[in-house]
Amino acid sequence: MQVPIVTEYARNQRNPFQVLVSTILSLRTKDACTAEASRRLFERAQTPQELLELDVETIVGLIYPVGFYKTKAQTLHDVCQTLIERFGGQVPNTLDELLSLKGVGRKTANLVLTQGYGLPGICVDTHVHRITNRWGYVHTKSPEETEMVLRQILPPRYWIEINDWLVAYGQNLCKPVSPWCSRCRIRPDCRQVGVERSR
Repeated sequence: MQVPIVTEYARNQRNPFQVLVSTILSLRTKDACTAEASRRLFERAQTPQELLELDVETIVGLIYPVGFYKTKAQTLHDVCQTLIERFGGQVPNTLDELLSLKGVGRKTANLVLTQGYGLPGICVDTHVHRITNRWGYVHTKSPEETEMVLRQILPPRYWIEINDWLVAYGQNLCKPVSPWCSRCRIRPDCRQVGVERSR
């Protein structure tokens, strides 16, 4: 299965800045679009300093048509300004510091830690939240709650990988509506919580 674009960047070169930027671009955007936008942007800017040399309109042109491209262009500009002013141009490697950056939530912060730095963390996006609840492994109402429960019950050796596995699984098999249960290898152990129709 195809792994998320952010993971591809991390595998090719562990670069926290590229992970941070591509994750911000990926929100509400398909992977193929994120990949192209990230490629165009990184051809022009590979550091916070280089990105700040671009004006916001130039960034807009480079990342279009990712979702909310105008807002994301301004966010990237603001984040780079903060990285330079507060962190010496480096992407911080703690959850609290990452969460202090504009537009960075727990999903993005955990992806930077796990994919950018190889540090322990559990990135919970909509796929991880949906699938772990569907299995009956957790019983939670939000991705943040899912992360907290997984930190208590999931063995640490799976923390970094769980996002890659379940994002790919959610995009290809365990879809939000009418999942491919007939093709799923873990079907015998899945409680199919909330599944009304499957294929």
